[in-house]
Amino acid sequence: MSLINDIDVQALRDTKAAVRANPELGQAKFTVNGSWQGGCRLTAQTGALTAGGERDDKRVAQYTMSSDEPVALLGSDTAVSPAEYLLQVLAGCYTVTLAAHAAAKGIELKDFRLELEGDVDLRGFLGIDPSVRPGVQQVRVRLHIDAPDTPREQLEELISLVESRSPIRDTLVSPVDVVTTLA
Repeated sequence: MSLINDIDVQALRDTKAAVRANPELGQAKFTVNGSWQGGCRLTAQTGALTAGGERDDKRVAQYTMSSDEPVALLGSDTAVSPAEYLLQVLAGCYTVTLAAHAAAKGIELKDFRLELEGDVDLRGFLGIDPSVRPGVQQVRVRLHIDAPDTPREQLEELISLVESRSPIRDTLVSPVDVVTTLA
């Protein structure tokens, strides 16, 4: 087994070949189930994961996540805010994408860290100004990559690859259908 950045490079190649041969293997569905806890608080748990057409129920309620808002934003500050989760989700996806694609290119990472910021204008959420989107207006990601044997140009190419291949970044920058129904 050949590990680069704690990624099994052969398993990555095998997965790519398998999905290329059978695209259905590349289909995944994640689920989360949440319950309101009063105020701005939510407790959610992971649901089943369906990957390659097979449902994996071992993840049901395996992980619990809580969210709240800071006091300045009407919450009681008992947990991470949804906006902070959004930044963490992007940071987590960048981590997977960066480590895997660096490994595929033979780039050994000694270390890296990410700094993320996201701007929200509450006038949209509060309905004060209909021209202001209620969502995050801009996200900025600063990557600090320690890969001593890799020239800066290769690292910049890697960052471009991360931007083009990160599923979560793609979700944030491209329109996505979100269908909400009353049960």
